[in-house]
Amino acid sequence: MAVDQGGRARRRLSTEERREQLLAVGARLFSESPYDEVWIEQVAEIAGVSRGLLYHYFPAKRDFFAAVVERESERMLRMTAPVPGVPVREQLTAGLDAYLEYVESHAHGYRAFHRADAAGDQAVRRVYRRALAAQERQILAALAADPEFGPALEDRPDTRLAVRGWLAFTTAVCLEWLRGARLERDQVRDLCARALLGVLTP
Repeated sequence: MAVDQGGRARRRLSTEERREQLLAVGARLFSESPYDEVWIEQVAEIAGVSRGLLYHYFPAKRDFFAAVVERESERMLRMTAPVPGVPVREQLTAGLDAYLEYVESHAHGYRAFHRADAAGDQAVRRVYRRALAAQERQILAALAADPEFGPALEDRPDTRLAVRGWLAFTTAVCLEWLRGARLERDQVRDLCARALLGVLTP
């Protein structure tokens, strides 16, 4: 067990705990500054580890940022996973509530995730776009399985584009909300729900 400067014993972090700590620091830094302005040395200093140890976990800055983006994507997908057999209209409110709770409680990670598309590194941008595509597929699968929306949407070529546009809309709304838009969480939820139902309903 390590000892800090005050002589207090500190529990050594496991590999997974250390990795999670580094990703949490990265989420905060990448949410506050553009990709090119975040230095790996900052992450190591804030986390209290050597630069060499950080590179042991992530070989390069692009790998580190890609891992931050993937971490946030996996969280969002888990929190908004559809429940089989439950109508989309019923799931939409609960799913958006869970999503907005995530946005509010993990604001740094959410901002970092959506900064990825502006990163100059093409590998990082590909990770971000794969993550958005996973969200899109999850929504489309839930719609296809729904007795109300499924049959009608099969014959509509604009469904995928509508869902993609709705994801962009919801992202823009949430980022503005985090910047201090004067709306309560339920108002943001209802706005996003109406937007999706509006584009899907003939």
